[in-house]
Amino acid sequence: MSQAFDRLSPALQHQIVHTLGFRGLRPVQAQATDAILDGDNCVVLAPTAGGKTEASFFPLLSLMDTEEWSPVSVIYLSPIRALLNNQEDRVERLADLVGRRAFKWHGDVNQSARKRFFRAPTDVLLTTPESLEAMLMSAKFPARQLFAGLQAVIIDEVHAFADDDRGAHLSAVLERLVRFCRRDLQRIGLSATVGNPDEILGWLQGSSKRPSRVVDPGGEKKAAQLALDFVGGLENAALVIRSLHPGKKRLVFVDSRRKAETLGKLLSDGGVRAYVMHGSLSVAERQDAERAFQDGKDCVIVATSAMELGIDIGDLDHVLQIDSPPTVASFLQRMGRTGRREGAFPNCTFLATTAAGLQQAAAVLALHSEGYVEPVRPSYEAFHLYAHQAMALSVQTAGLVRSELWTWLEGASAFRATTEADRTAIVDHMLSEEILAEDEGRLWLGPHGERKYGRANFRELYAVFSSPRLITVRVDNKDIGQVEAQFLAALEGPEGYSGTCFTLAARAWLVEHIDWERGVCIVRPAPVGNAPRWNGGARWLSYDMMQAMRRVLVDDNTPESWSQRAREAMATERANYAFLRDSDSPLIEGKDEATWWNFAGGAANLLLAQLLESELGSKLVARNSSLTFKEGAAKSTAAIRQTLTSLQQDSRPTEADVLRFAEGAKRGRLSKFEPCLPDGLLQRYFGATVVDADGARRALSLLGKQRDEPS
Repeated sequence: MSQAFDRLSPALQHQIVHTLGFRGLRPVQAQATDAILDGDNCVVLAPTAGGKTEASFFPLLSLMDTEEWSPVSVIYLSPIRALLNNQEDRVERLADLVGRRAFKWHGDVNQSARKRFFRAPTDVLLTTPESLEAMLMSAKFPARQLFAGLQAVIIDEVHAFADDDRGAHLSAVLERLVRFCRRDLQRIGLSATVGNPDEILGWLQGSSKRPSRVVDPGGEKKAAQLALDFVGGLENAALVIRSLHPGKKRLVFVDSRRKAETLGKLLSDGGVRAYVMHGSLSVAERQDAERAFQDGKDCVIVATSAMELGIDIGDLDHVLQIDSPPTVASFLQRMGRTGRREGAFPNCTFLATTAAGLQQAAAVLALHSEGYVEPVRPSYEAFHLYAHQAMALSVQTAGLVRSELWTWLEGASAFRATTEADRTAIVDHMLSEEILAEDEGRLWLGPHGERKYGRANFRELYAVFSSPRLITVRVDNKDIGQVEAQFLAALEGPEGYSGTCFTLAARAWLVEHIDWERGVCIVRPAPVGNAPRWNGGARWLSYDMMQAMRRVLVDDNTPESWSQRAREAMATERANYAFLRDSDSPLIEGKDEATWWNFAGGAANLLLAQLLESELGSKLVARNSSLTFKEGAAKSTAAIRQTLTSLQQDSRPTEADVLRFAEGAKRGRLSKFEPCLPDGLLQRYFGATVVDADGARRALSLLGKQRDEPS
């Protein structure tokens, strides 16, 4: 046993050896034990199923045992309910090692269970940031009393929080917890893959004055078994999956819930024992699929990105990826589900259904071979969430003294770059728009705020994301999942059916009745159906990803991991893009249009499109790989080149360009809290969220460079 093991309490040592059957601590567990017992904040890095949960809980349970911590002393936060459900039994078993208890709290937990928790709080609380927000805002939840003994917070899959609104929200909620427990909370982030762990650790630190460290055991990693095939469509992908690895457990990732339903039904119709997993299925349906998968051998789960996040579905033999994930980090998360058993290796087979999917999959593999992982970039001036927190705190405190608003949030990393003038402008604007009201120096929800955010007991304030109206699908009094009301309203039945049919959980259903008022759709089984549609488009790809795709297209290399079909399909793609071999950034004339193939990524090209339209007075179409000039400007490539060169020489786009053009580049509303921001801060928010100014400048810097020059 290691020296770190010797630091754990004797009772816990005994249980680790005799109850868990451990012969020793893994390197990540030993290093995390030292860091946590030393009182440090830390980010703990290890692959999926690498022992991160035990690494964080062993030292905290030891402290509970020796220092007599009182409930609630540890909060475990997860980005999704499914991961909480999956971790509940595991954490309960760990807590029980030293006679402690754990409780899971989220929206699906019934009132009787919550009342039991009130009467006898547990040592560990498993929840989501949104549920935690609801607890803090509820007059029925005695947050100040329950969290007075809080000592530490564990944030699982911390990378999934840090670079979006949920991370900014989490950083604020952590500071509010500090206010309740009146101590420097220890913060422990867990992650399998992140490209910039030091920055994530700094973001997690917030107001804490504790020392901090990254726990990364490193060590030699198992060589991955990778393959890239081109199958040309989902129907063919289903045929290949049926023939690959018979008798094995396979997890297939897709990029949308609709595609998961389509592929799942194709596999089921082909005689494969197939299940689907995505966020629109009911808890019972997901749990049934997890249990069936764990107990089975020859079976497939078709899943969206939700299955990246460490959910344990038992021994897994193979991961397959339809087309490509958007990032290398996502690929590593998915591949990390395999290779856990002794003698097994991590593996992933890419099945490209389109030419674009083939290019992107090849780029992901190329970046992976170079050791590249995307950095996670947290926001430090989340103005819209400062507005959200002003409203949430006004409800929590039943009237917030305006001068105390910043004292609640001062340490939150999400507001680190905001100025006093920024924060004052937000509150003043909210007062002028009657989103907030002020009475005797206290802030309350104003009439507009009540109408917009106060309905259904402030449900709109519990979650930072807006969501469409969902209809629960029910058969024989059992909930299957949810579909969007907009999809049901537009659904047409297959020929020969009087009702409307669709698939959910990879099974077809005939609609018998829709109760729009209650939000329930009653169905019965049907032989065929259309896959549902959910809102939400594909994410833009980054500059680095697109540049990797360009390099794949101009390269002659064909790795051994590529199948013959992939080699032949890529040869066709390389021939189609042969013009890229002459220049890093070619401008190609076409009929009534011209296209600049800059491979800058969608967010960079959105900004460049707005900027160039203002300079040339013509319409541009932005894509991940290119900008296409339409109308007048397309008639003169010389004018286009001159304008691009001028922008390059002037180091544009400037910050002023970003503020001017970002709003025109956005697609739809980014946040339901946009009305809370004054114009100037709204433009800064759009600039930080919608466009990629650095990528745009890097794309312009490649102008005129030939392929034989370094880029």
